[in-house]
Amino acid sequence: MTARLPLLRRTVQDDWIDYNGHLSEAYYVLVFGFATDALMDATGLDAAYRARSGHSLYTVEAHVRYLAEVPRGAELLVRTTVLGVGPRKVRFVHEMYAGEPSGEPVATEEVFALHVRRDGGRAAPLPQDTGRRLSALVRPAPEWAGRGIREV
Repeated sequence: MTARLPLLRRTVQDDWIDYNGHLSEAYYVLVFGFATDALMDATGLDAAYRARSGHSLYTVEAHVRYLAEVPRGAELLVRTTVLGVGPRKVRFVHEMYAGEPSGEPVATEEVFALHVRRDGGRAAPLPQDTGRRLSALVRPAPEWAGRGIREV
């Protein structure tokens, strides 16, 4: 595996459009969820691992920024960057673009996730090989990461 994740691509479906004629907020999160699944698949936390081990990655905190409206039929591209890895946790960001990843993203999501034993609901150590794969993907955080909602 290279130290760069593949880009996730999805096309905005008609039923993802809200009453304002743009991508509904829930579907931004759906597409980001697909990107998290792709990260898990690329680093050894795929369906076979989950079935075999009884462990999975659980999102425990996420911060979404909706930056631009997305029209019906737009081709979405999500770039994922791992920001940090601990024995039981991983922090990463998704940046969503309409079209190729140039210019400004239309949305971003920052995620804090724990590796959890599903039958007990407790955090558990990541497998060593997965920890190494995730660590190889770590890059500096974008300037917007780690910021909360601004006061009005």
